[in-house]
Amino acid sequence: MPEGHTIHRLARDYAERFRGTAPLVTSPQGKFSDAAELLDGAELTATDAHGKHLFLGFRDSDWVHIHLGLFGKVAFGPAPAPPPTDTVRLRLVNDTAYVDLRGPTTCALITGTEKRAVHDRLGPDPLRPDADPGAAQERIRRSRTSIAALLMDQKTIAGVGNVYRAEVLFRHGIDPYRAGRDITPAEWDAIWADLVTLMRDGVRDNRIDTVRPEHTPEAMGRPPRVDDHGGEVYVYRRTDMPCHVCGTGIRTADLAARNLFWCPGCQPA
Repeated sequence: MPEGHTIHRLARDYAERFRGTAPLVTSPQGKFSDAAELLDGAELTATDAHGKHLFLGFRDSDWVHIHLGLFGKVAFGPAPAPPPTDTVRLRLVNDTAYVDLRGPTTCALITGTEKRAVHDRLGPDPLRPDADPGAAQERIRRSRTSIAALLMDQKTIAGVGNVYRAEVLFRHGIDPYRAGRDITPAEWDAIWADLVTLMRDGVRDNRIDTVRPEHTPEAMGRPPRVDDHGGEVYVYRRTDMPCHVCGTGIRTADLAARNLFWCPGCQPA
């Protein structure tokens, strides 16, 4: 499932190509046909993202709510658009570009009030200017749940996925099994600030890189990471490989149906 930086990047990409235009809106697959007919030719006035939720605003009153889930994909291209395949849930086309949405968990036309309800059930997003990290800290400090699980809880903090969860805990030397209530205010402030920086970098670069300059392949004389995820990381998907910092083998375990990665040397219990 895409992490939050990807969704914010998509909001930016939709805006750059379609905001201020009145695109042709269709649903070749047919599952969004009625809503597409209502939006066809309407101006795209805004795009927004919160956590893993993407919003496309039309006419300042109608919003397309998109959640990609595990299988959703978005593909942009230049006009003229090729004939769509029958897997395209939502297509936008204007004079210069087209974009196809396939396989989302959610693609629904909603009102501004319904959009507000989505925001209200999500935790603060490190990439949003209106984010209140204190709201997340309050939930964390009262919880016996592990900090690793809390970081993946979208009601606590929105947009953090498995990669950012693993990497930010490593970067701050925090055992992923520590209870939320044992995270100090100073540790939480550092985690939040780091997430803001790392996720902004992710939006800019369209990939996740979390290693510090002294641990890059060039600095260490090691081969670059080869993985379909891409990006240089410390622990994510590096099971049994030596830690870049201390040499200890990276460990993995199942936590809440997701793979957890950590270094027992740098993140002691």
